[in-house]
Amino acid sequence: MSVAVKRVYETPTPSDGIRVLVDRLWPRGLTKKDAAVKRWLRDLAPSTELRQWFHANPEAWRFFRKRYLNELVSPEASGALEKLHELAQSGKKLTLLYASRNEEYNNAVVLKELLEGTRKPPSSVGRRVSGRGRIRKAKKQ
Repeated sequence: MSVAVKRVYETPTPSDGIRVLVDRLWPRGLTKKDAAVKRWLRDLAPSTELRQWFHANPEAWRFFRKRYLNELVSPEASGALEKLHELAQSGKKLTLLYASRNEEYNNAVVLKELLEGTRKPPSSVGRRVSGRGRIRKAKKQ
């Protein structure tokens, strides 16, 4: 599986393969034709609260990543994540598109890592886990 990450404002190329937008909001000032987006999986985007928090605290990448992975356990996100896995397994190149100005740290980078199996999260957002969150029992004192 070949997965790339690209800013949606960059010019589309044929080598992009399947272009998937993973932001909740449509990129400002960009037409659908210019974006050349094949799929828009907005349920994969971080919550508005988390996105705004990270924008104000860009040095907190580790915490953003952990909180974002926890959000991917929700039923809506798990369904969209399953669709993303299917697209990645199709054999075609997959390009995850984002609008953030931060090209090094954004939600598309986390999704790429997740698809490639690197730095995989603890058992909660893997394939076919939709709807099954981990429940911990409280310790008895």
